[in-house]
Amino acid sequence: MSAKEVIGEPLVIDGRVLSLSRAVRAGDFIFITGQVPMRDGKPMTDGSIEDQTRACLESLQQILAEAGCDLGDVVKSMVWLKNREDFPGFNAVYSEYFSIEPPTRSALVSEFLIDILVEIECVAYKPQ
Repeated sequence: MSAKEVIGEPLVIDGRVLSLSRAVRAGDFIFITGQVPMRDGKPMTDGSIEDQTRACLESLQQILAEAGCDLGDVVKSMVWLKNREDFPGFNAVYSEYFSIEPPTRSALVSEFLIDILVEIECVAYKPQ
């Protein structure tokens, strides 16, 4: 087995294959690329922070499953929010998904390259 294993199909948005991996296993760690809210293969530029957060977390669950993991294996998450005032709505949804033994987390307010409200990436630990 290679020291690095790419997980998942290439990410395609608007017919373009992006130059990133959805997830990479390196030893016992799985690194999931930042998930943005998507609907029908396109960035979700509408909806509330709660809707967009749920979409990101559902994508994370799908990719984790492809890696043989689930949200309970996540040890670290990184969150970017467009608006500081969206944090309570984001946190309410996030805590539904990580209600028991939540991972460590960092959160920043940031400007995005596309018109979204949130992006979430994570690192999971799952011994092989």
